[in-house]
Amino acid sequence: MTMKEKQSFFGMIKEALKIPYSNPNFILFSFLTSLPLFAFMLINDFIVQQTLIQTAKILTQTLHPTKYFDFRETWLGLIEKAIGEVSPKLFLLGFIYLGVLHFLDFLNTVAIVDSASVIYKGETPMNLMDMLCRPIKETRFKGPLITSIYTFVVASFVFLGLISVAEVIFMFSMEVFFVMTIFVVLFIALLIKSVEWSILWNMSIVISVLEEKHGDVALVFSSYHSRGSRKFGYFFMLILFVLSYALRGSCLYMGWSEGGNGIGITSLYVGLVCLGNIFKWLVFVVYFYNCKNHRQEVGRAFTTVKEG
Repeated sequence: MTMKEKQSFFGMIKEALKIPYSNPNFILFSFLTSLPLFAFMLINDFIVQQTLIQTAKILTQTLHPTKYFDFRETWLGLIEKAIGEVSPKLFLLGFIYLGVLHFLDFLNTVAIVDSASVIYKGETPMNLMDMLCRPIKETRFKGPLITSIYTFVVASFVFLGLISVAEVIFMFSMEVFFVMTIFVVLFIALLIKSVEWSILWNMSIVISVLEEKHGDVALVFSSYHSRGSRKFGYFFMLILFVLSYALRGSCLYMGWSEGGNGIGITSLYVGLVCLGNIFKWLVFVVYFYNCKNHRQEVGRAFTTVKEG
């Protein structure tokens, strides 16, 4: 496969899929490293599903106009009731996500990116035991952890911004159409930028695992390497974004239909998310090396022209 073919959308997807098939041990390795993440994601998502369904049932209660003077029969009353009933679950979700899930996802990411990089470059053949021991003996953790915290904080602020704008849209949806339109445009623009920024966040994690760069330095190098090659990253992350929310919506709908008892559906959803997460990091390993090689080729061409 030529360099141009490797840098195409389907070329990178094909290169990423070659990694597990070139070393079948990687499939079992990914399964084993993803098991703890799968277990806690299943718990987390089941609680999320229960919480959202419970909140939706409260907010969709019929308001009685004759009792409008009663605060409990107003929208604000229903919102207060929903918050009061789901608050314990929200605290539990916060603990699981920040204290457990984020850390397990970090460990899983480092292990997959490191092993996938070795297989992709064809440095040394690895069996399953080599893959399991490599994160303990050779893989860097401090740098990727710092970068992971950086990207998590930035992504959280962006997410809060999206939530805030969405709340304003909801508040003005029935009152001031012009104001609502402005915030709808702002929401769409911020959503598009968040998809684009996610390319830099993910590549910075890969850079931290594979090179001795972390934090803001990794983000800068991520921006530098991906310059001129972000079209692939944007479309790839956009596809993942649409698929993930389509799966989430389908899971919630079927969970609602079954009265919030869709443990089988939730298990299938979490399994697909874990599989998609592995595939995402395989693609970003290939994307990183292609971007890096492209920048090196541009640098050599510039040097040749300058010397000539």
